[in-house]
Amino acid sequence: MRALPLVILGALAALGQAPFDLPLVMIAAMGAAVHLSYPSINARVAAASGFAFGFGYFAVALHWIVSPFMVDAARHGWMAPFAVVLMATGGALFWSLAFWAARRLSAGIWALIPCWAAIELLRAYIFTGFPWASPAQAMVNSLLGQTLAWIGPHGLNLLVIGAAVGIAALARWSWFSRAAYLAPLVLLVLAPPMSQPAPLSDHTLRLVQPNAPQRDKWDPEKIGVFYDRQLSFTAAPAQGNAPDAIIWPETAIPWSLNRSEIILEEISFAARGTPVILGAQRSEGERYFNALVLLGSQGDVAQIYDKHHLVPFGEYVPLGDLAARFGVYGMAPQHGAGFSAGPGAVLMDLGPLGRALPLICYEAVFAHDVNAAPERPDFIIHATNDAWFGTYAGPQQHLAQTRMRAIEQGLPVARAANTGISAMIDPYGRVLDRLGMGQVGFIDAVLPLPLAPTLYSRTGDVPWALLLGLALGIMVLRRVAVHRRQGE
Repeated sequence: MRALPLVILGALAALGQAPFDLPLVMIAAMGAAVHLSYPSINARVAAASGFAFGFGYFAVALHWIVSPFMVDAARHGWMAPFAVVLMATGGALFWSLAFWAARRLSAGIWALIPCWAAIELLRAYIFTGFPWASPAQAMVNSLLGQTLAWIGPHGLNLLVIGAAVGIAALARWSWFSRAAYLAPLVLLVLAPPMSQPAPLSDHTLRLVQPNAPQRDKWDPEKIGVFYDRQLSFTAAPAQGNAPDAIIWPETAIPWSLNRSEIILEEISFAARGTPVILGAQRSEGERYFNALVLLGSQGDVAQIYDKHHLVPFGEYVPLGDLAARFGVYGMAPQHGAGFSAGPGAVLMDLGPLGRALPLICYEAVFAHDVNAAPERPDFIIHATNDAWFGTYAGPQQHLAQTRMRAIEQGLPVARAANTGISAMIDPYGRVLDRLGMGQVGFIDAVLPLPLAPTLYSRTGDVPWALLLGLALGIMVLRRVAVHRRQGE
């Protein structure tokens, strides 16, 4: 029985992801799984092998998915085990397809490299996408992770998968070839990113973290506590230079933006005219939006960004109007069947600070959402409420993905999280200053300068889609030619 060892190897591979951060273990486990799966008797067995390995991997990597269901355990707690199984099964089906396609197209293990990488690219886009826990994500702390600036997440996935398949083939190599292969691989994976300091601007941003647990966030008796915390942090004396802007997290105020004129004036008064960016819900007729708002010096709303990449079954339910008739709603929205999506990426003009690309929570998971900005921003603002993700793996993995976006774009990221982890991230993806999980407070962090536009920021995912499509097309044609010769 190969299934159990493959599930165990999948679980070991998941240790490459935060909070474990053992990328070399991940690559070794992936290589061992490929070695165990090949030579497979047929494509069906290969598919089963890919499924078993993927199930173990995603069950461990995504175990935090139980957290949203435990916010209101009385209503949703019974769904938590099913959520883990369904998420692990969904990810496993993708990897099963990769193993199946590779075995159908070739008897050798090398076909798995483009097939697996292509499936990971597909996972980032299909059904609105869910690239969480990709192999590339585990590389963010390593020197290899810096290649995101050139090749992006899907190019890095290709490298990581190629390295794993190479490990699977080591048994056939000489000892010298093994050493020549493993030594640079270990160095690239274990060596930290470059150590030169990030260039800094003359501007300071205040990141506010009220630490409102999700089960308490909307409690009428506690709403005032969390709001007063943010207000007092906004008015607090500077820790160094006076902040040039103040950032509150996602849905930082519990009241609808449409009925918060006095609240906004109070916030601006506490900020003493400093611009404040904060999360709020707002409505237009029957439609509700998860928004990020830029306040002017008098509490006026200078600009609004509406989140456009929503969480399926969290912020909205597919076919929501129909589902609502049967009492099926998303978990996050406070109104009706869910939120409406905004028109897309926009830039916020912050005057001397430059222009910022706002991202709300889940949107930081998608490299192509950041690349969709109408023009290159000077930095990224990530306002999030990671209280939904629990207090362990989920928030740390979300931070890792935010750091990936910084490296890919060569841009600093100012991240304000409701319960943590709030951080100032430099263009190399390094955390310069942070407030950890469950901490109450604020940090005044100097904003790094952006780097020159990266290659990936110019090209996006198109080159990798074309390359992988070409590789798969060549393998299909080769397979067809082999069948024709066998038929003759």
